[in-house]
Amino acid sequence: MTIRYEINPPKISNSTTEQIEKLEHRIEKISHFCDGIHVTESVLGIPRISPIVIARKIKHDNPKLKVTVSLRTIDKTIEQIHQVLKELIENKIDGVLILMGDPPVNNKPLSPLFPSKVTDELVKNGYKENIEIYLSVPNNPDFKKITKKISASPNGFVTQVIHNYEQADKIYNYLRPKGFDVIPCILFPSNNNSKSAEFLKLDWSNYKENFTEYVNQIHTLTDDILITSPNDFKGALDFFSGLNLD
Repeated sequence: MTIRYEINPPKISNSTTEQIEKLEHRIEKISHFCDGIHVTESVLGIPRISPIVIARKIKHDNPKLKVTVSLRTIDKTIEQIHQVLKELIENKIDGVLILMGDPPVNNKPLSPLFPSKVTDELVKNGYKENIEIYLSVPNNPDFKKITKKISASPNGFVTQVIHNYEQADKIYNYLRPKGFDVIPCILFPSNNNSKSAEFLKLDWSNYKENFTEYVNQIHTLTDDILITSPNDFKGALDFFSGLNLD
């Protein structure tokens, strides 16, 4: 039974130190109410503090928390990816989500490495024995189009933000019998997150007024969820503090 919270490391700036301290304070608060923290990497291609730096600090301060990180392949070589995996394992990070990622804003040459190919190599090199490896899956996938991801044999899949219970149910009932864990990603509904919902073309009207029930229902199905709230930490913290999963 796992409930995770997603955090975005601060952008690189002149006030990075203060931003990290603020982030660490938030993590300390919310860690009392969740089982895991997922650290993203350079969302929308904007340079941010390395998720390894943040994840290492979280794991050191909260060794019982399940800590996972995103790893973009779009701006890395396979040698760099191997090095990142070794660092994650050395720091006892629990899992890594391999994804393509958005193009970097600094226009660096893009990598031809696809997440499924990277995962296949990592699994064959034995990394899965020391760290959980995840791939992403669309919220409404055509399963015929993700056969390479399935063949790569990750530990499981993290969904894009789901729009309703039916999407989680469809994904879980297809992938779980094949031996994969499924972690649905859910956007916390609030006015502060409305721009994110608009960007994702997400209609949360079917769960906004009964969010706790919605989360409980999905968690009962998958036993593992990831809640994201990019622009409303206080709202998410209040929700987590009152959450009582069945």
